[in-house]
Amino acid sequence: MNIRRVSYDHPDAVKLNDEVQAEYHVRYGDGGDATPMDPADFRPPNGVYLLAYDENDTPVASGGWRVQNTNGEGNRDGDAELKRMYVAEGMRGRGLARRILAALEEDARAAGRLRMVLETGTQQPEAVALYTSSGYEPCEKFGYYRFHDSSLCYAKPL
Repeated sequence: MNIRRVSYDHPDAVKLNDEVQAEYHVRYGDGGDATPMDPADFRPPNGVYLLAYDENDTPVASGGWRVQNTNGEGNRDGDAELKRMYVAEGMRGRGLARRILAALEEDARAAGRLRMVLETGTQQPEAVALYTSSGYEPCEKFGYYRFHDSSLCYAKPL
C-alpha cells in the first residue's frame, strides 16, 4: 500500500467520499454525513487528507484530520478532528484503517495538536472496535451530531 497526501477535493478523494456517504445512507437511512466541511480544512497547517492506493494505483482507503479549537460545538483548544475514515469494501480486514489512523495521529501530533477526537455512530461497530483498540475513550459529545442518540464521540491524547 502507498499512502499519499491529497487535497480533500482531489478526484480520488471525492470518489471514496461518495462511497462512504452511500454506506452511511445504508447504515443510517438518511442522506449521509451532513457535517459541514471545506477542502481548506484539510490543508496544512489546518489538517491533512490521506489516501491509500493499492498496487494498481486504485484508491482504497481514506482519512483526514482538521484543526478544531474551542467552539460552540464542544471542541477544545488543541483538538484535531478525525474525518472520513473509510476503507473500500473489498479491502477491509487488511489493516488499512489502522495504518491511516496511525499516520493521521502522527501528523496531528507533529502539527502541535494535543488530542485527536472523532465522532462515529452506533451503526458502525467496526469503527468503534478500531478506535477503542487504538486507545480512544468515550468523551463528551461534540460536533454537528452531538445531540443525536446514534452519535458516539471518542478522544485520545496525542
